[in-house]
Amino acid sequence: METRVYTEEADIPVAAASLRLGGLVAVPTETVYGLCANGLDAEAVAHLYEVKGRPEIKPLSLMVAGPAEIEKYAEHIPPAAFILAARFWPGPLTLVLEAKKDVVPSIVRAGKGTVGLRCPAHRLTLSLLERARLPLAGPSANPSGAPSPTTAQQVLAYFDGQIDGVIDGGECTLSRESTILDLTQKPFKILREGALAKEEMENALLSGVRLIGVTGGSGSGKTTVTDYLAAQGVLALDCDKIYHELLASNADMLAELRARFPAVFKNGTLDRKMLGAIVFAVPEALRDLNNITHRYVREDIYRRLREYVWHGGTVAVVDAIALFESGISEDCVFTVGVTAPRDERCARIMARDGIDADYALARIEAQPDDEYYEMRCDYLLQNDGTQEELKARCRELFGIG
Repeated sequence: METRVYTEEADIPVAAASLRLGGLVAVPTETVYGLCANGLDAEAVAHLYEVKGRPEIKPLSLMVAGPAEIEKYAEHIPPAAFILAARFWPGPLTLVLEAKKDVVPSIVRAGKGTVGLRCPAHRLTLSLLERARLPLAGPSANPSGAPSPTTAQQVLAYFDGQIDGVIDGGECTLSRESTILDLTQKPFKILREGALAKEEMENALLSGVRLIGVTGGSGSGKTTVTDYLAAQGVLALDCDKIYHELLASNADMLAELRARFPAVFKNGTLDRKMLGAIVFAVPEALRDLNNITHRYVREDIYRRLREYVWHGGTVAVVDAIALFESGISEDCVFTVGVTAPRDERCARIMARDGIDADYALARIEAQPDDEYYEMRCDYLLQNDGTQEELKARCRELFGIG
C-alpha cells in the first residue's frame, strides 16, 4: 500500500473520504503528529491499535472540531469542561469526561467509562475534522515506545506503506504532547503533564467563578447572609476570619504589622484590642493597617478559590467589610450591602465580642455609613428584624433556598 502525502487544503476532502472508509491518516497538531482513524468505527480503531503496536488496554482520545462537539460524546459534563474548552481549544488540552457509551465504541475507551476529547490547533487538521464530520481516534503517530514525531517525514519513516496517508502540515510548533486533565475526579487530576500548565487552567476556571460580594459594617448581619449562602452549597469566604487565621499563621504579614505598629506587640504577641483602639481613633493608622492586611487577605482568598475551582466549584461568596477598598469587588458578579440600625449593630457587637458600648461605637464610627453602601452596592438588604426575616429576604434576592 502506498502512503499518500497531502499538502494542500484541496487534498483534505480526499483524506476525509479515506477516514470515512476505515483508513488511517496521520495528521499534524500544534504538539506532535497524530495517527487517526474514524473514532466511531471499531474495526478502523482496531487496525490503528495493530499498526501502532499499542495495547488495547490503553484507551484512545478523540479529536473533535470544537467545544460544540463535547455533548455528542460525553455526558454528565461539569461546567469546567466548557470553560476550559472555550479558553484553550483549539489547543494542547485533552479533557477526560464520562463517555456516552452507546456512542463511543468500547475499544476506544478500552472498556472504561470515560473518553478523552481534544481539539487540535492546526488549520489543516481542523479542516479535516469539519470535512469528515467524525471524531478521530488519534494517539501520537509513532510505534508504541518510540519518540513522538513532529514532522510528516518522521511519520513516514515509521509507517510508510502501512497507513493510507499523512497530511504534511510542517513541523509542529510545541513539540510536546497535550496536557491530559481528568474532570471525572474531584479534585481534578492531571493524568499527563504536557504543553499546558496547571496554573493556566486554574486561571481559566477562576474566570468562570460567579463571585458574590457581601459587605456591611460590623454588626450589620452580613455573616448571617453569608451563612445562608453557605448552607445552599456556596463556598463562603469570611475575610475577617481569614485575617485572624493569618495573624496566627502568616509570618510575613505579622512582620509588616510589627514594623508599622511595634507598640501593640507584647512579648512577641499581637494585642488586637490595642491595635483596634489605635486604628479606630487614627484614620492614617487604619489606612496603613488596611494596606498591609488587604493584600494578604486577598492573596489567601484567591488561593482558596484556586483549590475550590479544582474541585469543580463555580459559585462563591466573599464577606468583607472592605470589599471595595480591597479591590475584591472588581471580581464580583454583583455586590450586596447589608445595613442595620445603629443601636442594633452596637448591641450585636457588644454581645459577640464581649466589649463595652464605647468601644463598639468607636468601631461603628470608624466605618462607612449606610449611604456608602447605597451608592456602591448592586443590592441592599435591610436587617432591621429577626434572623428569619433576613433569611427570607435572602431567598427573595438570591433565588435559592
